[in-house]
Amino acid sequence: MDTNSKFLNPRINNGGLVHIDMQPSTTTSSSDSAAEGGGEAKWASKLLRECAAAMSEKDSAKMHHLLWMLNELASPYGDTDQKIAAYFLQALFCKATDSGRRCYKTLVSVAERSHSFDSARKLILKFQEVSPWTTFGHVASNGATLEALEGESNLHIIDISSTLCTQWPTLLEALATRTDDTPHLRLTVVATTAAAKSAMKEISPRMEKFARLMGVPFEFIVIADLNRLGELTKDALSIREGEAVAVNCIGALKHADVDERRSVIEMMKSLNPKVVTMVEEEANFSSNRNDFVECFEECLRFHTIYFDMLEESFAATSNEKLMLERECLRNIVRVLACDDKVEEHDSERREKGRQWSERLREAGFSAVAHSEDVVDDVRALLKRYRAGWSLVLPAEDDQTGIFLAWKDEPVVWASVWKPSK
Repeated sequence: MDTNSKFLNPRINNGGLVHIDMQPSTTTSSSDSAAEGGGEAKWASKLLRECAAAMSEKDSAKMHHLLWMLNELASPYGDTDQKIAAYFLQALFCKATDSGRRCYKTLVSVAERSHSFDSARKLILKFQEVSPWTTFGHVASNGATLEALEGESNLHIIDISSTLCTQWPTLLEALATRTDDTPHLRLTVVATTAAAKSAMKEISPRMEKFARLMGVPFEFIVIADLNRLGELTKDALSIREGEAVAVNCIGALKHADVDERRSVIEMMKSLNPKVVTMVEEEANFSSNRNDFVECFEECLRFHTIYFDMLEESFAATSNEKLMLERECLRNIVRVLACDDKVEEHDSERREKGRQWSERLREAGFSAVAHSEDVVDDVRALLKRYRAGWSLVLPAEDDQTGIFLAWKDEPVVWASVWKPSK
């Protein structure tokens, strides 16, 4: 694509954000009113869509004019529209200049320099305090797992997730208070990213100590020799005779390569689990990956909802909110400006619940409805948070999962599966 690069002069600051020096084009646009005084509400989405369309149509003059306008209006420290404009501007600029791979790696490097186990833990706990975005999946999955393993004396939970074990203390407490004999629990955590592998060194002794305090016989195993999820095998999981197996997948399968997802799900089926719990964010960055405008629209839709949720959940000056927003920036650049081989373990090609359901059914799984008790637990959870959150149940003839919604927009999907007989 001819980008007339003399108009674009990027500089990456020490926060990882690109500042773009651009000379204004003489091209006029129906969006000029948005540039004058900030324009109407949701001006960012309008300008961004126009810019993505111009880029797809290879209309260089219009694209540069819109990039200049966005650069003048955007700010990562402004209101929601200004932030959305700033982060999607960076992705569009990277797409236009074919610099997505380099920018993404820079953003990751900047994030890693300030990363530590304590900072990650504080971020996760603060997010759980102000939003049910992650705790929704924890409650739904833990409830379904406990019900499926009721009465079993030897449990093996295989944790393929991005939760850094934050969901398991609650489950250990529930096991400790069972009326029958406390079962033996073996927890196998699959870690594929460098951050997760490093965190497990801190998490392992904490989990073992907590299990002792709860009086639950416990083994904690980490599989950390994988570069990507597709390398995980049944042999590596060392299933023992007499174990009741549960597989927990929260926010992890989107990182599996799109072409490997079927084989990963088939490997889970080969374990003959009593239950598989799966939670993913409700967005589709997979089936539309060859249509830039369509993928852009979906990415913009999802992240606009997410940014709105962050804005209303956190204080205006929250460092945690800034960290979550910059994580979004990396994801946006990853989806819109990079090919699928930036990092083998970091696909970021999300799929919606109906797409995951098709994959699971094709691999020989059947959906199981969440029980009324679990649904009641989820409703009780949502009452702890600010107004705006709701639970969306499936139709009566459909057992395929439940949804967490923000302002009536489904954002997280949770489901339960068992091998078909």
